[in-house]
Amino acid sequence: MDTREGHCPVVGLLGGIAAGKTTVARMLAGLGARVVSADAIGHAVLADPAVRDRIAARWGPAVLDAAGCVDRGRLARRVFDDPVEAAALEAITHPAILAEMQRQIADARAAGAPAIVLDAPLLVEVEFDRLCDHLIFVDCSEDVRRARAAQRGWDPAELARRERLQRPLEAKRAKARFVIDGTASLQTTFQQVQELWQEILAR
Repeated sequence: MDTREGHCPVVGLLGGIAAGKTTVARMLAGLGARVVSADAIGHAVLADPAVRDRIAARWGPAVLDAAGCVDRGRLARRVFDDPVEAAALEAITHPAILAEMQRQIADARAAGAPAIVLDAPLLVEVEFDRLCDHLIFVDCSEDVRRARAAQRGWDPAELARRERLQRPLEAKRAKARFVIDGTASLQTTFQQVQELWQEILAR
């Protein structure tokens, strides 16, 4: 992607689970960036009747809740550990997610946003990184990530299971132009984010 287009670079966030990517996204939003959240878009896509019907046709009514909406937890349990099923879900949802991300990027540029941040857990894995001009790796120690994951109700085995579905951290870090320390205090992290923000805008 051409960073000169509208002078509005698109920045993607990489890192391990519970590394602090969303925290960094919030900090960048506070500095003026427009954040495009793949999770938020994914929720909206699952609520689309056409997507819901395709999901129910593939995995049956057991993945729907009492109101007939997609139950994300039930669906995740059906697809997470099966690459074939995960690929089938991606084929249903990702085109709509990508289209909405591109629409939000265009809207942000039209509105004059100084920069756009893509907050997507599987940014590299699903090749959404091709939308980005810069990649930031949020580095964080395994101990801290485990503690944060525990606060979400995930034990070390669940964290390890989820991370097996993602690219190795070393590969993600190698793709990134910038690194933020997500292990540090919020104040220290914010100082790094502020410095990085100025560097991105100056490019």
